[in-house]
Amino acid sequence: MADTSATSALFSASQLTLSFGNQVILDGATLAVNPGEKVGLVGRNGCGKSSFLKMVAREEVPDSGELAYRQKLVVGYLPQTFELDETADVLANVRAGAASIIALMDTYENDSSVSPEALDDLGHQIEQVDGWNLDARIDTVMRALGTPPAARSVAQLSGGEKRRVALARALVSSPDLLVLDEPTNHLDAESINWLETYLAASSSACLVVTHDRYFLDHIATRIVEISGGRCYSHDGNYSDYLVAKAARQEQAEAVEGKRQRFLKREIEWVRAGVKARGTKQRSRIDNFYAVKNIAAPEKELDMNLIIPPAPQLGNVVVDLEEVTGSIAGKPLFYGLDLTFEAGQCTGVLGRNGMGKTTLLRTIMGDHKPDAGSVTIGKRTEFNYVDQSRVQLDPEKSVIDEVAGKQEYVQFGAERLSVRSYLKRFLFTDDRINDRIEHLSGGEKNRVLLAKILRRGGNFLVLDEPTNDLDLQTLRVLEEAVVNFTGSTVVVSHDRYFLDRVCDRIVSFEGDGRVFVQEGNYSYYIQKRAERNRAVSAAAAKPSSKKSTPPAAKAERVRKLTYKETTELAGMEEIILAAEAEADALEAQLSDQQFIIENAARLSALGDDLEQKRTAIQALYERWEMLEAVRVAAEGK
Repeated sequence: MADTSATSALFSASQLTLSFGNQVILDGATLAVNPGEKVGLVGRNGCGKSSFLKMVAREEVPDSGELAYRQKLVVGYLPQTFELDETADVLANVRAGAASIIALMDTYENDSSVSPEALDDLGHQIEQVDGWNLDARIDTVMRALGTPPAARSVAQLSGGEKRRVALARALVSSPDLLVLDEPTNHLDAESINWLETYLAASSSACLVVTHDRYFLDHIATRIVEISGGRCYSHDGNYSDYLVAKAARQEQAEAVEGKRQRFLKREIEWVRAGVKARGTKQRSRIDNFYAVKNIAAPEKELDMNLIIPPAPQLGNVVVDLEEVTGSIAGKPLFYGLDLTFEAGQCTGVLGRNGMGKTTLLRTIMGDHKPDAGSVTIGKRTEFNYVDQSRVQLDPEKSVIDEVAGKQEYVQFGAERLSVRSYLKRFLFTDDRINDRIEHLSGGEKNRVLLAKILRRGGNFLVLDEPTNDLDLQTLRVLEEAVVNFTGSTVVVSHDRYFLDRVCDRIVSFEGDGRVFVQEGNYSYYIQKRAERNRAVSAAAAKPSSKKSTPPAAKAERVRKLTYKETTELAGMEEIILAAEAEADALEAQLSDQQFIIENAARLSALGDDLEQKRTAIQALYERWEMLEAVRVAAEGK
């Protein structure tokens, strides 16, 4: 692997090839990434995106081709399958990502043998990577990504928690190049927003594979598509890429149309029996075969229905009335009313641990509420796709894993051959008999969906269904959910997916508050901002209405108690202090630098400000009531 110090690129990949058995993955892939670029790597499932990232991160070697790197290039890498030190705690694993910086600082501070000149050079290197602020950066990144507590053992963490630790480990080194494979998986919307802001503002270049289309729209300066083993570059973000790709496909189809028309004419000529005795005739036949052997442009497989048609629902689907839920004594939501209907898709949002999965289990009758009632219709049949899903046997083939020895799959009222069913999940004939261990991560997830969704049902419950799915499969799933005639509840942090499929949003907003908003995700965000502005505006100034003194009976006038008199005397000072505290927080939330550094806490801080303003309003109302009683008692 060569050094690119003579060029401006951080790294360059030239004519990379890679094959697994008879399957060609990369065939002359070429790409260079420059300092500060944010490159999104996209392509259909199994095209080699993860393998390409592994090569860039020096974790895998191509069959042929060359990879060249700038001298002393620092790379931060988050693979799909990562390893953490199970014997260490969270903080130690995160700090391991900055091992090179820590080594520099240790030498600078503790190695007495270093010459003054070398010490100056070390200090310069530490400044270049912002090493003196390493501890603060680690703390900021861990809080923003919602990692478990620093002292917690990694061996005790869930898969999602470990992924957030691994992402934090990749970010803290301030690398020249970040190589990220599905970084938004298992992150909530607030953490994703913070990550977008962090990467957009970072001087580090990025090469990222993600299914989150809004994420690519917000950070990408270039999209590179891997197709047919090669790299095709498109300037701009994901939306720009879609426009450019449509134009490229239209042009390719036009060229292919001309090729097919030429072949049709030449076939008619050959069939006419013209003997190829002359030079011109032989040349024409040679030209025919040359054009015939040109590969047609690769077409994306057509999307098709992947969710079995829903049996008819009854008048009652699922009704929740005044439902209160908790887990292990921790309150999660209070007095929740929800009614579900046929053809409706409900999106569920909220930070991890707020109670989304508990709500799903309550809806299905698997978790008894602390209060309220859950009514499940007699015709309601649940099909639950949970976060952990099911395990696949790596030794089995795709067709055996999905259907076993059965030749047919019951798909609503009709039967489909297993092959026809799997084609709906974009598995071609040559992949259906492949063993699970030879599939890409995205292909394995398509097998999981195929295996689970074949169970049918008319109430689909999807808990994080978009994790690890490629963009093509996501579009298929979106179409299926949109056209599903039953009822659907989906927990997801994929904002594009929620915009595409949801008719209603149920949002966990902290402190047991759950807000229900008709419309998709973007409409919910708009209405939430309006709510927050309205609350802030109403709380910013006291009510102009004076409470009417209570009607006094002639024989008895209400007077303040000693305690109320003391309370009234100190009320003005309390209100002024509360307003000053709220104003200070509001000023922080208007500061751009504060927003970047505390992006992960913005929602909680916004809730805190809302509570402070509400408390101030309550103080004013209490003050007005006590003052009215005092005035009435004094006859003024």
